[in-house]
Amino acid sequence: MYHLTYLANLREIYTAILIIVLPSKQKDMKKMFFTTVLVLAGLSTQAQTDIPSPEVQIKSALLAAPTEKQGEATVLGYNPEGELVVLRKGTNEMICLADDPKKDGFSAACYHQDLNLYMARGRELRSAGKTTEEIFATREKEAKSGKLSMPKQPSALFVYSAPNENFNRNTGEVKNGYLRYVVYVPYATAESTGLPQKPEAAGMPWIMHPGTHGAHIMISPPMDKAAQ
Repeated sequence: MYHLTYLANLREIYTAILIIVLPSKQKDMKKMFFTTVLVLAGLSTQAQTDIPSPEVQIKSALLAAPTEKQGEATVLGYNPEGELVVLRKGTNEMICLADDPKKDGFSAACYHQDLNLYMARGRELRSAGKTTEEIFATREKEAKSGKLSMPKQPSALFVYSAPNENFNRNTGEVKNGYLRYVVYVPYATAESTGLPQKPEAAGMPWIMHPGTHGAHIMISPPMDKAAQ
């Protein structure tokens, strides 16, 4: 209904312009206009179909969560307009985020509910055009002032990713996905955790952004062992 109304409005406006400004070429211009509209409508429909169904988004998003957490996790995903919405309301502490269809590659994430404000603020700043550095600086300032609430205890994040060609948008299946692990420990340091600031071997835990609101432990398994 939205597309029909939109196209009807375009047709009325364009026809009025043709009648007033270009009476001698009205017929040819109308033909060109309607052809263009049909092409654009087809592209719009194709763009909408690029967003997987809610069932597929839920299935693929849950791949990032530990098996015992999948059944009761909340799942966020995208409606036909590309807006982030709740696809499934859960009952446990985990929130899973479906792959963003506008971005290259497949990437789903699941995180503890106490990280939700932090994650949501990051998405908000990103949509406003802020850079990674600006997002970090803004959240650091807001966390220190108390405006942005951060977890009081270690909180987990799981990220499951794969190339585009390994994600089936019709079934939700992912081939050879890569799962990495993150544990947020705000304001922790290398000294308080005993962790290095750089990994010395594949899969070795290390701490990133120590001493800040975004301090977290990174665990990235070797690619060949992480693929499923």
